[in-house]
Amino acid sequence: MTLDPVRRLIDFHAAINALDFATIEAAFAEDAVYASGKVGALEGRAAIMAAFRRYFAQYPDQVAEDSLVEAVSPLAARSVWRLEAHDATSGAPLVREGEEMITFNQEGQIVSVAVTDYAAL
Repeated sequence: MTLDPVRRLIDFHAAINALDFATIEAAFAEDAVYASGKVGALEGRAAIMAAFRRYFAQYPDQVAEDSLVEAVSPLAARSVWRLEAHDATSGAPLVREGEEMITFNQEGQIVSVAVTDYAAL
């Protein structure tokens, strides 16, 4: 079976939009790494999931859309996205735009995520 990194990325983002933590967790390899200017470098599925849970506790209404998803190699895909959310405590809006490079292993699990935020909106 050939891995489709675009389909994997789309499915991963759908799980995030649905706040389906079981599917999000299963998407990551045990030793995955996640790098973002907003959260720094995270190593391991447990650390990544802890950060996801903290973020979505703060921004539970996040809605994100991809304007572009493309394969960059047989095991990697890139997306360009925009998200909107509100802080659960203050109600302050959050709007971000950026891109994400996701690399998968042969089994289709995420081994690395690199997030680049565009200029502040």
